[in-house]
Amino acid sequence: MDKKVTVIGAGNVGATTAQRLAEKELCDVVLIDIIEGFSQGKALDLAEAAPIEKHDAHLIGANEYEASTGSDIVVITAGITRKPGMSRDELISRNAKIVRDVTQQVTATSPDSILIVVSNPLDVMCHLAYQTSGLPKTRVIGMAGVLDSARFRAFISMELNVSVENTHAFVLGGHGDTMVPLPRYSTVAGIPITELLSKERIDALVERTANGGAEIVGLLKTQSAYYAPASAAVEMVESILKDKKKILPCAAYLEGEYGINGLFIGVPVKLGAKGVEEIFEISLRDEEKAALDKSADAVRDLLKKLKNSV
Repeated sequence: MDKKVTVIGAGNVGATTAQRLAEKELCDVVLIDIIEGFSQGKALDLAEAAPIEKHDAHLIGANEYEASTGSDIVVITAGITRKPGMSRDELISRNAKIVRDVTQQVTATSPDSILIVVSNPLDVMCHLAYQTSGLPKTRVIGMAGVLDSARFRAFISMELNVSVENTHAFVLGGHGDTMVPLPRYSTVAGIPITELLSKERIDALVERTANGGAEIVGLLKTQSAYYAPASAAVEMVESILKDKKKILPCAAYLEGEYGINGLFIGVPVKLGAKGVEEIFEISLRDEEKAALDKSADAVRDLLKKLKNSV
């Protein structure tokens, strides 16, 4: 195929991302992991499923970054995952070293690539990848809002017993407990959910969305979510590879938009062949702007912890 995507980290999120990229026939896939044989085994297993799934994407596993040379997009999923009771904040020091090392390697072998960061704490890892890579801000993007809005959409669908295809949801802010779902911009078949649900029910769905990752960690015990995160990353990859120019909520580097400077934070962006091609600023009510500012403050605090940990 004429497109190549490298996925760093062959754990649950990385392997599922590779699977969905291949089965959609979006690109050839390189799966890289530090554990000898791990990515190779998963890539081979996926390749052996290709005749049944009816795709001709090539999949290879590797431990060295040379295999990723010339990638159009690199999806970074490497890092430890949250355990029960662990906050994203606690991941900082361990995942910072991993993301820094990965970014240095992939930008050396694929200097023209676009980076999609999935590793947590997401907004901070985006900042680290941006600083380490030296890439333009348009080519470092965080996967958060697509996942968060998908969770919100799923919960709206469950609540109203309607097709998920009729739901649209909007989530701003950092990827974590301070994310800012916007009910008045969230709709079912074009109807705002504020017309369909009581404030109490909406508030309950908003809270469940904000705690969506923690809910799954609590259920799985020793693992975190991976099906929905992988789907979210693949939607972003597809919009870029096909130059679809989808409007998706992603963590992007802000320089004055929404009154925020020097932070990666979730906002609606146009994703195309050049990466982040436009950031959309929507009007916010006072309470929504206050919630976004609070979310930005939480990201700033994590950045300080990152600087103190290195």
